[in-house]
Amino acid sequence: MEIPDVKEKWTSKINEVTIGATKEQGGTRAKTVTVGGASTLPFMNFEGDIPNRPVIAGFVSDVVPEWPDVIKNAIGKEISSPVEWAQKNVKDFGVDLISLKMIGADPSGENRQPAECAKVVEDILKAVDVPLILWGCGDDEKDNHVLPECSQAAKGENCLIGSAKEGNYMTVVAICKADKHKIISEAPVDINLAKQVNILLQDAGYDLKDVVMFQTTAALGYGYDYVHTIIERCRTVGLKGDNLMASPQICDVAGETYRVKEAVADEDILPGWGKLERRGPMWEAACAEGYLQAGADILVMAHPNAISAVKKTLDKLMQ
Repeated sequence: MEIPDVKEKWTSKINEVTIGATKEQGGTRAKTVTVGGASTLPFMNFEGDIPNRPVIAGFVSDVVPEWPDVIKNAIGKEISSPVEWAQKNVKDFGVDLISLKMIGADPSGENRQPAECAKVVEDILKAVDVPLILWGCGDDEKDNHVLPECSQAAKGENCLIGSAKEGNYMTVVAICKADKHKIISEAPVDINLAKQVNILLQDAGYDLKDVVMFQTTAALGYGYDYVHTIIERCRTVGLKGDNLMASPQICDVAGETYRVKEAVADEDILPGWGKLERRGPMWEAACAEGYLQAGADILVMAHPNAISAVKKTLDKLMQ
């Protein structure tokens, strides 16, 4: 009896996006990182090509995040210095990129000024030689001042700048075109809004082949299944030929994981759940590995044990 061919056949592929610029390309990075390019669903390499392995970006912020001591201690004393934290991410944790978030610029927090944020970018560029992902603080009004300064500080380095939304996309397009960076387009877990933001970027004259999509990220157990489904749908639609949705995708795993009680509360709060020093990184790793299956190309991670676990999983899946 002949076995039927049940392989999926896709009509298109996901765009390739390269982050970082070497000296020959006008930057100072030792290497570039390319994501995307797949012509099939994640790890289904018998159905198509997967030319670029998903990558891990080490989470770094300009101020120490409000994380439990057990998580901060696992990263080490370097967490108090964004430069040293970035260096440890590269040297000891083996990440592919650095994802720098300007938490300190938040008006409800330390309200650091754009010039201070730009100085952090400059210092990290000097300290490490991997590509950078640059985020604002999440306050749209403040980010309209912070992101241009940070973009200028990294001019020519081909960073990935986040994020462009309906309310600020013109500013992000302007700085990324002027300073030669790539864009993260953000939508709140809605495939139609994701397409709308990409249409706005395209109408503003920005090439969608230089865009990475961000559907926001949910931690394991907190709307995770919904985000997973949206990421998967975006990937499927892109493979079916919708050029507006054929972008690689990024997930801020660490930023969301360490906001939920299961990853930050110890046994005194959650009796029977096990020690936080083990549970925290397990929560982060499980979240990251699930998003890999949905179609994530870039995972932003923090805990060294979680990073190590996901790297091992990637090695197995990419064989």
